Amino acid sequence: MVKKWMVTTLSALLALSLAGCSADSGTSANSESGTSGENAGGKTKIIYWTPDRHDADFMKSKIDEFNRTNKDNIEVEMTVMGDNYPQAVDIAFASKQAPDVLQVNDFQTYYQKGYLAPIDGYMSDEMKAVFKDSLIENKNTIDGKIYSLPNTGQVWRLVYNKDIFKKAGIESPPKTLAEMVADAKKITEVGKSEGIYGFASPFKSSSGFWRAANTIAGASNNVGIDGYNYKTGQFDFGMYKDIAMALRQMNQDGSMLPGVESLDIDPLRAQFAQGKIGMYINHSGEPGVYKDQFPTKENWAAAPVPTNDGTIKGASQVIGGSYIGINADSANKEAAWKFMEYVYSTDLQSEYYEKGYGISLIPAVLSSDKKPSIPGIEGFLPKRYDAIFPANPSVVTESSLEGTKWSEAFSIFVFTGGDLDAVIKDLDTRYKAALEKTKAAGLTNITADPSFDSSKLQGKLSTED
Repeated sequence: MVKKWMVTTLSALLALSLAGCSADSGTSANSESGTSGENAGGKTKIIYWTPDRHDADFMKSKIDEFNRTNKDNIEVEMTVMGDNYPQAVDIAFASKQAPDVLQVNDFQTYYQKGYLAPIDGYMSDEMKAVFKDSLIENKNTIDGKIYSLPNTGQVWRLVYNKDIFKKAGIESPPKTLAEMVADAKKITEVGKSEGIYGFASPFKSSSGFWRAANTIAGASNNVGIDGYNYKTGQFDFGMYKDIAMALRQMNQDGSMLPGVESLDIDPLRAQFAQGKIGMYINHSGEPGVYKDQFPTKENWAAAPVPTNDGTIKGASQVIGGSYIGINADSANKEAAWKFMEYVYSTDLQSEYYEKGYGISLIPAVLSSDKKPSIPGIEGFLPKRYDAIFPANPSVVTESSLEGTKWSEAFSIFVFTGGDLDAVIKDLDTRYKAALEKTKAAGLTNITADPSFDSSKLQGKLSTED
């Protein structure tokens, strides 16, 4: 009886989740979005979930093309999810309503929970050769089996409005945190009467702090990212102290867009497209956003994120590795692979890269003569200091964490203040205990690397300065 009640409750939560996601995305998602099988027309129906909104129009057109042209009688339905994607995935698997193909935003956790099917047996030798130099342990592979393949990487930058900077008398984007705080204040002082503010981040969720701070942290130190110190194998949230203080100061100065604490990423983009925000930090999907989703005539560009002292001691994190995978419980794995193979085709991935929806991590795509020409993309192209970090146990550790997650704790500090040293000490303590539980449960095999130096990761994606 209890089990039946749990399934009913989870199914209800999933239905609510999908309803909210469909409203957010603007794409069709019918009542069967969590199921697959045969349509009335005899076609095999495949359900695909993604949280990406910046490329939704492009992917919708490509899926429509696949549905029209594939000779395997497969029909794919894409659902674009909202910010509750991780929770929706968990609920869907718990209630046996998970999609056939899904974007993998947390590879280690998805693997440990048994969500993903290995794809080695489906890959041709030719396809294995294309990706053999791009696979990363704990991001694509575990114990010699492949579960997902890389496609693009999110290159993170400071996105800024050049005309607003000029109007405020600022000659160039900030290189230090102190300059960022000062510039945000200048912009607000000059533009507030017109509804223009210096800085914003989507603080509706904890990603508001994460988006603004994580790349800065990785570039400002050479020991870690995501609050994790690779050298010691422990969490050290002191790497965010200066960043939290800078964001707190901008809030106290009134330099942030009003209502930023309840702002989501798309409303932020809409405000930026209207010339109401001086700068924010986000990834290489933005050129596509301002071309298709929120077309703008604003004179904007992207620059390296500021660091604590203006120098890059480590590397600017490129988020990449995993992309999509096949549901281990799918009854239509063969059909799901046909779709997955189509998405990973060099033709589709090259067009995706050329149109500026993401920076490719596939050598066969990067080695072609075609480069993206979409406005704004030049600021996001990889430089020497951009790098993919090794996998770390940050996300999987949070499955054993008691209390508030680090990005939430820092977000609270930004808006309410308090004893920041105490916040950091509490996070270090709780994450250490959670990591010990995670290791004891066999959920991660990542250990300390005393020789780690993230500056040595530089130059692997690009040699350009």
